[in-house]
Amino acid sequence: MEKEQISYEDFAKLEIKIGTITAVEMVEGADRLLKLTVDVAEEEPRQIVSGIREYFEDINELVGKQCPFLINLEPRTIRGLESQGMILAVGDNDEFTLLHPGSEVSSGSLVQ
Repeated sequence: MEKEQISYEDFAKLEIKIGTITAVEMVEGADRLLKLTVDVAEEEPRQIVSGIREYFEDINELVGKQCPFLINLEPRTIRGLESQGMILAVGDNDEFTLLHPGSEVSSGSLVQ
């Protein structure tokens, strides 16, 4: 399903930064959710709640991974936890992968 085209100005509103996942926890009572603590070079780390648990046998393998995060997304409360952004990934019913830079970069680097 194709979505409608957006203008460059709409795209330019997105603030996508590379974040380093510093901690991961399962969300109690939720089969698919993980609570990620992410360093995006701000004063405080961000809390991101994401439905990616089913793709990781050992969730601790996420610690230290660098991924792009949409950080100017309006916060949402999911299962009582505030999610302060969204991790960017690729997937459908048959496959899934996190996006990540080809080499290590500084946390907070702006995706352009």
